[in-house]
Amino acid sequence: MLRLRSRLSAANRTGGEEPEINMAPLIDMVFILLIFFLVTTSFVRESGVKVDRPLASTAQSKEKGALMVGVRADGALFIDHRQVDLRSVRGLVERFLAEDPKGAVVIVADRASATGRVIEVLDQARLAGARDVAVAAKRPSS
Repeated sequence: MLRLRSRLSAANRTGGEEPEINMAPLIDMVFILLIFFLVTTSFVRESGVKVDRPLASTAQSKEKGALMVGVRADGALFIDHRQVDLRSVRGLVERFLAEDPKGAVVIVADRASATGRVIEVLDQARLAGARDVAVAAKRPSS
């Protein structure tokens, strides 16, 4: 420690520069960590439609890594805030599963929607290879 002080004082006396802390590597590391956490975080893909979910006393919360498929009362389908056709559901689910193979598909159906329409969406999700398919419901308030 004593040698360092003598060298620094000698450098100052001879017109040398003072030592500086380089912040560039620290900033680079912070950005790398930020990118790492953004890439590894799984996002919930909302269906993009407001529906009146049916009540179920056994409803459980499942939102991590799930693709939401919304089914309105009139039978219209929504994925990622876009209205889609039944024929395109399979392709969208396949693309989602390619990004996240352990991902789940949650069908958010309106209470007044036709059961047949919900079954068609369920069938398309299963044909796309989804192993974890659920129908959304809400718990009754006590």
